[in-house]
Amino acid sequence: MHEDEVRATPELVGRLVAEQCPQWAHLPVTTLPDDLEGTDNVLFRLGDALVVRMPKIEWAQGQAESDARWLPRLAPHLPAGVPVPVHLGRPSHGYPWAWSVVPWVEGSTPPRLGVDDVRLARDLAAFALQLREIDTARGPTKPPGSRGTPLVHVDDAARAGLERLRAHDDGLDLDAAEHAWERCVRAADWDGDPVWLHGDLQPGNLVVDGGRLAAVIDWGALGVGDPAPDVAAALWTFTGEARQVYREAVCPDDATWLRACGWALAPSLTGIDYYRHTFPRMAEHGRRMVRAVVAELT
Repeated sequence: MHEDEVRATPELVGRLVAEQCPQWAHLPVTTLPDDLEGTDNVLFRLGDALVVRMPKIEWAQGQAESDARWLPRLAPHLPAGVPVPVHLGRPSHGYPWAWSVVPWVEGSTPPRLGVDDVRLARDLAAFALQLREIDTARGPTKPPGSRGTPLVHVDDAARAGLERLRAHDDGLDLDAAEHAWERCVRAADWDGDPVWLHGDLQPGNLVVDGGRLAAVIDWGALGVGDPAPDVAAALWTFTGEARQVYREAVCPDDATWLRACGWALAPSLTGIDYYRHTFPRMAEHGRRMVRAVVAELT
């Protein structure tokens, strides 16, 4: 998926577990199916009740420490499960980064390209709103260019991504996409207090069981800042009536909706080409996001 990927194997995970958490050394290590893998980590089942998360790219190297520090603080306040790490692993056996062991959560993920599920929209809205209410004292401020910061920091990258797309036929109205982006990046910045945000409330990071939201996983974009990226789940995750239900529940004003559209659009403009051949599902999700934002704003 990435040119400079560091890819752990079951054998490596078994050695790390035996060395650092011998109480689990007897448990089998198995690779999860490819369709459960995201962009940042390689995942392994450890027995029936645990998952080992191994970062595979340098930009994800701090996620295990972040999860171990912040998720125990957030989890008790949230209305769905959060995979609080039960072990924080250290580099060893040639593997360069911290890694983690988290509980396995039973359930399934919603359709990756969006779902019109009003009940799930209400569940996720309740989760996002409750996360927003948690005390942010000493919480991690998002660095410029990351989700939760002003869109102007990703303006150059978004425009460069759009120009790269002009060399391909993705069935997109790129002039309309450019116009939509200009509306987003001109929107007023968040002027409220910084709030906690997950930052990546996409279908692959939601676990549903019995038709209800059971857990929210993959907290690699966690931080304190503008809530607009979590509002963007209206576009990332929902279609139809569910999109409107979620938006009305979590979006405080029109400027935040424009910034949310921007956080749906910018990663898509850069990601379609990046993942075109290595992660086609992600590229297709990006195309859908471009179309969705264009439909919203033009």
